[in-house]
Amino acid sequence: MKSARDRRGPRFVVRHSGVHGRGLFASRRIRPGARLIEYTGERLSEAEVAARYPGRAAEDPHTLLFVVDRNTTIDASVGGNAARFINHSCQPNCEARLEGDRIFIHAIRNIQPGVELNYDYGLVIEPGYSAARARAYACRCGAPRCRGTMLARRGRS
Repeated sequence: MKSARDRRGPRFVVRHSGVHGRGLFASRRIRPGARLIEYTGERLSEAEVAARYPGRAAEDPHTLLFVVDRNTTIDASVGGNAARFINHSCQPNCEARLEGDRIFIHAIRNIQPGVELNYDYGLVIEPGYSAARARAYACRCGAPRCRGTMLARRGRS
């Protein structure tokens, strides 16, 4: 027998996003604090990431890598789930939380059906990067207070 939660259907669906490629969209109301999905994929060491994505390829803003700690990175392009479609926003409605050695996405405010799920990627790249390099991380979230980049605010890591 299905629980009431199961009868309501999935909380989100993958579809085309106006921000970038595909996105994850609420299919029903999601309350603040709800744990939505684990960010899954193949778990790699730093050496394995370097071998799979040589040079700056690992820093490409379109890779699906999520750093867990100094020794572990999740590559959602291999064995990943729908969490890999969550796009960046400068005014997010979700956040990524480290729980043990796992990453979960949680809602941080009410999300209505049809609204795209997003979190602030807060990406960090090498110091002293060029303007051309920074442009690769341009943000297209469309938020009223968009900072124009998926990179973390200076002084934040």
